[in-house]
Amino acid sequence: MKADTVTKDFLSDAQVFADIFNYYIYGGEQVILPEHLQERDPTEIALPYGADGAAVPVQKFRDVQKLCTAKTDGRLQYFLYGAESQAEIHYAAAVKNNLYDALEYAGQVEEAARSHRRAQKAEKGQRKHKAPDSGEFLSGFWKEDRLIPSVTIMIYFGSKEWEAPLSLFDMMDIKDPRVLSCMDNYHVRLIAPVQMEDQEILKFQTGLREVLLFIKYSKNKEALAAVMESNKDRFSALERRAADVIEAITHISLNYKESGEK
Repeated sequence: MKADTVTKDFLSDAQVFADIFNYYIYGGEQVILPEHLQERDPTEIALPYGADGAAVPVQKFRDVQKLCTAKTDGRLQYFLYGAESQAEIHYAAAVKNNLYDALEYAGQVEEAARSHRRAQKAEKGQRKHKAPDSGEFLSGFWKEDRLIPSVTIMIYFGSKEWEAPLSLFDMMDIKDPRVLSCMDNYHVRLIAPVQMEDQEILKFQTGLREVLLFIKYSKNKEALAAVMESNKDRFSALERRAADVIEAITHISLNYKESGEK
């Protein structure tokens, strides 16, 4: 079974997806509810503005490795990348993720403009609710419009440390605080089990907890045996998809019954 297939399937599960963002944004508090999440297509057309004011189509591939999952609950947009191996460490992730987030907002601005144009056409011959001022007409984005925040997280399933830069500033040699104060930094939001304390991993509520613990200790048999013993109840009831991810990522065969979901 291919690692990218089982990983994408596992991360697409609404409970696992919500678990990841609840951990990263809210420290494990169950704020994002799985039943409120709706799928989004991560490969979208965003329409940022060109120099002449015209819309320039840009194909937005949020998922080069086909491992991006996107959902929304109406309050926030959530984007999740998965990477399974050292070879998939992206040394320009700060630039890539920054670009995708910017394109997401540009797409929202363009969608707001389309919505206003549709409303104005529908109102022809009827009483208009509002006429845009010159700034609103030019941008298509009205004063009362608001963007939906976009949060992008990368989860690295490798058993080695992530060694790529985790911010734009980390990719630069500029250290002068006067220069840096004129620039906006961008941080990569990363989940990497090898670099996490156990108490952090234990904040996850789904089978992702066992997946991350297993990967973290997969190169140390004694430590792996100890962590499985101390979490015996959860490991013995591990859901099949989580077990499939462990096998696909670590190439360690697990002994379990073929029937049932756990």
